[in-house]
Amino acid sequence: MSDSPTVALSIESGVATLTLNRPEAMNAFNAQMGRDLIAAFDETDRNDAIRAVVVTGAGKAFSAGADLSEGTAAFEAGTSAGLPQTADGQIDYSHDSIRDPGGLMTLRIFESLKPVIGAINGVSVGIGATVILPMDIRLASTKSRFGFVFTRRGIVPEGASSFFLPRICGISKALEWCCSGRIFDAQEALAGGLVSEVLEPEALLGRAQELGAEIADNAAPVSVALTRQMMWRGLGFQHPMEAHRVDSRGVVARGRSADAKEGVMSFLEKRPAQFPDTVSADMPDFYPWWTDPEYS
Repeated sequence: MSDSPTVALSIESGVATLTLNRPEAMNAFNAQMGRDLIAAFDETDRNDAIRAVVVTGAGKAFSAGADLSEGTAAFEAGTSAGLPQTADGQIDYSHDSIRDPGGLMTLRIFESLKPVIGAINGVSVGIGATVILPMDIRLASTKSRFGFVFTRRGIVPEGASSFFLPRICGISKALEWCCSGRIFDAQEALAGGLVSEVLEPEALLGRAQELGAEIADNAAPVSVALTRQMMWRGLGFQHPMEAHRVDSRGVVARGRSADAKEGVMSFLEKRPAQFPDTVSADMPDFYPWWTDPEYS
């Protein structure tokens, strides 16, 4: 992370709290914040003492979206020399320089080895709304407001939200929110499945950290990392046999682990488990299964 990060990181009792930290700009995303958030998730993955991650915003907002102080430059891609081109003079859409910065963040959160809990403490619009989608548990304040406002700015949803949002709330609600671009409140977000709880502002962060601590105190970190990826990647499965193949690998690998022995013994001995395996050293040999061309 940079010397003056726009994302603050604190750790307590196995739970990392990442705070979007541009309160003077309502935590609007700029290029530096995007880089800092990715770097923060690199750090939480590396640190075995961290067992869960909470993301929130400093001040009264979660994030007001892209920083529009530079006008349309917030939406423009390419390099200082302009858009990359193919040999026949067309835009080279495969070039890395035109990749959506919001998507780079959501993909990094998606890849997290630790469960991610969003404590959405205020306005969450534009990229401030799409960045919460790959988080595993999303909690809102009664003062939270949401908006997928892209069509009202003449652009389209980013942050891989065309993948995440319909899977979270269904295609009809996703299209209603995105095509209208309207702002909606926390109760509508709860009814639509975007968040799982709505709390008073003073209780929000504590509840998110409580959920993180429940995971940190009771669950095996390697099992949590695998379960998270099994669930997310299973959303794209076409047949339950695909899930069965992954489940079978996980059951065999984890069933022989030191964690499994400890899980059974702690249950029989009626004591808290002390799981020895870590995500930095003990992920099973079939992980990551989705990159294996021989996987079937």
